[in-house]
Amino acid sequence: MSLASNILPDDPVQLKTLLIKERSVSEKLKQQIHTLLEALRLDKHRLYGKSSEKSPDQAELFDEADSLVDELDIINDEQAPVALVSKSQRPVRKPLPAELPRVRRVIELSEEERQCACGCTLIEIGEDISEQVDIIPARVQVIQHVRKKYACQRCDDNIKVAPRAKILLPKALASANTMAYIITSKYADGLPLYRLSGILKRYGIELSRQTLSESVLKVAEKISPLTDYLKQQLMDGPLIFMDETRVQVLNEPDKTPQSQSYMWVQRGGPPNKAIIQFHYDPGRSADTAKGLLKGFEGTLMSDGYQPYRIVAKNQGLTHLCCWAHSRRKFIDAQKSQVKGKTGKADIAINFIAKLYAVEKHTKDSNAAQRHHARQQTSAPVLQQFHAWLLKSQQQVPPKTALGKAVNYTLGYWSELSRYIENGSWPIDNNPAENAIRPFVIGRKNWLFSHSQRGAKASASLYSLIETAKANGKEPYHYLSGLFEALPDTNRENIEGLMPWNMPDEKG
Repeated sequence: MSLASNILPDDPVQLKTLLIKERSVSEKLKQQIHTLLEALRLDKHRLYGKSSEKSPDQAELFDEADSLVDELDIINDEQAPVALVSKSQRPVRKPLPAELPRVRRVIELSEEERQCACGCTLIEIGEDISEQVDIIPARVQVIQHVRKKYACQRCDDNIKVAPRAKILLPKALASANTMAYIITSKYADGLPLYRLSGILKRYGIELSRQTLSESVLKVAEKISPLTDYLKQQLMDGPLIFMDETRVQVLNEPDKTPQSQSYMWVQRGGPPNKAIIQFHYDPGRSADTAKGLLKGFEGTLMSDGYQPYRIVAKNQGLTHLCCWAHSRRKFIDAQKSQVKGKTGKADIAINFIAKLYAVEKHTKDSNAAQRHHARQQTSAPVLQQFHAWLLKSQQQVPPKTALGKAVNYTLGYWSELSRYIENGSWPIDNNPAENAIRPFVIGRKNWLFSHSQRGAKASASLYSLIETAKANGKEPYHYLSGLFEALPDTNRENIEGLMPWNMPDEKG
């Protein structure tokens, strides 16, 4: 029996039961409509709104924090910045690097122009210098490896030939410098190999995409001792940031070409040895995370992906969770709100902004000072935020975007709030996300890997390039020097080839 039938029972008990049932159905329908409208607003924002969500460690968040948070309540005057730069001030142009070669083009006055009205000749008293960057397109040359032959003047059969040159790819046309250029262009700059093949063709060099691909794969195999060494060093560090992203591999055993595999990234290393390690795997299971963290005994920073929590618990690791991920969920809830309306999502974002404001003001402090600031300022904010979350959990439907954000944050509260216990622990996983970003950008250009061999090669080469960048090395110069030295190096001397030991440029 339903109200829709327009037949109401005469019995008051039956009528009350019917009304309660209809009210329950009505509430469920209202909730479904609310959820659908919320999802529609979020999808519209993703399609037509700003495509990038500013990361919490960027200046825009701190502008937001400055507008939402009364800094007098957040931090003492002694900890505040000395001065703020006015937006009206014009930025000062940075000088060009001093190590770049200079070509002087001197402009002088003519003899006639140097004559003064009094009859004297003007003398030079100084000069004004302005500089411009002058980029010269790549110079292509051919290296000839000449092996001298020697013969005895008396003996017809005594002929000796100088040994072969020790080079990276003995039978390939590409030199060490060329492979450094190709690999840097593909993995650091995101240029697909077919475009690089076209660029070389303009210089009269015929190297097909297939030839370049095979050369890149061979180089990746030769650097495997270095990536193994990076993995070993990574496990010796006190902290590892960890994340993963999708990668499509067309020819993968027991999987369709449309299925997804994963590229995992870890960032850490001992003091003064920044290491970024990429690892390809067909799956995203706890077994993969366990293998990547085997032998590690420090602190793990990750997002809320469940396998990280499982591995951290089983291996006795200190596990931290990323506040940027929590904030991102509240950002989605904010986007799904009715336009122009302020709601609970804004309150949550304001709480998180207060936490980041403390991190901003202590970014140049040592661990002890940062720990003190967190205990004095962040701890009370976390306590207030936690109480607000518990109250909101009772008020917000769990299947809404806001409900999911609240439940996620409460579900990982211990891992999220633990960072204040140690001044050297990070608040978020942004270093791992920043490390994986070049791979994500490159993926938009080359789209997929053809085979597991190619995916593994990409992981090895990304590891070397991103580690070089993390240690302040320019990728091309590092790879060029490495590829020249690699054929003459044994496993015992690998430490000398690490980015933190290699010179900035080839000698």
